[in-house]
Order: sequence, then structure tokens, then C-alpha cells
Amino acid sequence: MTYECFDVTVTNKVAHLTMSRPDELNSMTPSFWRELPEIVNALSDAGEARAIVLASTGRHFSAGMDLAVFGGGSLSPDDKVEEGRRNANFRAQALHLQDTFSCFERARMPVLAAVQGGCIGGAVDMVTAADMRYATADAFFCIQEINIGMTADVGTLQRLPKIIPEGVARELAYTGDRMPADRAREVGLVNEIFATHVDLLAGVTEIAERIASKSPLAIHGTKESINFTRDHSVADSLNFIATWQTGMFRAPDMVKSFTAMQDKSTPEYDDLPPVRRGL
Repeated sequence: MTYECFDVTVTNKVAHLTMSRPDELNSMTPSFWRELPEIVNALSDAGEARAIVLASTGRHFSAGMDLAVFGGGSLSPDDKVEEGRRNANFRAQALHLQDTFSCFERARMPVLAAVQGGCIGGAVDMVTAADMRYATADAFFCIQEINIGMTADVGTLQRLPKIIPEGVARELAYTGDRMPADRAREVGLVNEIFATHVDLLAGVTEIAERIASKSPLAIHGTKESINFTRDHSVADSLNFIATWQTGMFRAPDMVKSFTAMQDKSTPEYDDLPPVRRGL
């Protein structure tokens, strides 16, 4: 399928989801918000890919929300609608935008963000919803919303303080300053820095392929458990994984793993089955 804002390929069980509007700095147009969850949900439901690499093209990763969305776009207020109803509709739109990036957390496989150049505004909302982040040496991160007189509302303020120290997150959110790649790695926002964009894509793909070589059911359970633990107490999280294991733990993948270790071979695991939606 052809998309306006993305190129999608799957190689060696890794899906490459690449923003493809470099001349427009990969800004987030209305089509972007429709296409992203459609693609990620389809990849997750199909079960053939075992990791997703979110990448980009051009000088910058993404400049964030496209101005067309605000000026005359879907977020522009309709003065013909009564104020209370208009505001309720605006809230629903904000929840829809938030849900777009939450598709990364719901995906049955990890999402790895490969960031080059600027990661600005809504792009920070997006990458904080990914499982891991990697960057080029010239990358930077900026909570741009405060610089244009608004509060970030699509996930940055909710997720970033759980990734990096709260005080650092507050400083970025209050000042709108750029955080360079080396500082981002220092505080834990990114896992690793690569010298060039080519090195970044090669390195992140290699990590994604290592993930894809593991049992997809075990990876799914690991992701579910980490996400649950982030938002719950240790006691609740222990209860969650006990319940998960009761339903999902199965011996065949362990048998394949131990057999491969003994044979010094590579284990071959079954894909996750496609998700059935509806009857």
C-alpha cells in the first residue's frame, strides 16, 4: 500500500516505518495522523514483523505538527458551534491525537525510534511513546510547544518524566531549550549515539534484528510487563506477570531455545498469529 507520509517495508522480520517528506521536514499533516496508527496497528495485528524501526529522511527527523493542522485545519475552532459543544469536540480531537502515538505502546512488538537532526514538538511526543530511542551525533530534542505559547498535550509531559529525571524534563518543558544528543544519552533519553544517519539506521536495524530473533511471544509478554510496571506498583506488577504467565507461558519456545543452545544453531520461533478483529 502507498502512503503519503510513510514508506513501509519488512525485512528479516523487522518492519521499517520511515517518514518520507524530507522537503517539508516530515511535519505532521492530517494524513500523518491517519496513516501512522493504521500502519502500526496493521503490522501488530499481522504478527509477521517482530520489531518496528521508526526512522525518517532528510536533514531532520520531524518538525512536529504541521501548521496547516492549526490554520484552517482540523484543530481550528468552528465559531458556528456553541462554545461548550465546540470545546467538548476539541477535547475529543486531543484524545484522538494522543491515541495515535499510543499505538506504539499497544503494538505487540517493540518500536525503536532512530532520530537524526531535529526532533521537535510533536515528534518528541511520538518518540517518547517508543520502546527505545537512538540518535545521530547532530540530533537534538525540543519541546517546542512552550515556545509557541501552548502546553504540550500529546504525551511528552506524561511520558518524558518517566524516561528521564523529572527535574530535567521540567527544565526542557519550561524553557523550550534544545537538548543535544550527548545530553540526551547522558540522562537516558537515548540508548546510543551514532556518528551519521547511515550508521544510525544500520545500528538500529541490527538491534531490531537481534530482538526479532527472540521468541515473539516472550517479547510480547516482556513489553506488556514493562509497560504495566511503569504505571503500577511493584505488588500490582508482580500480580500482573503471574497472571500473564498463567495464560501465555508455553514450553515449546523454551524447548527450541535450549535445543538451539545445545546444537549451537539459531532457533526458529513461530510468528504471533494474526489478531482477529470483529466476528
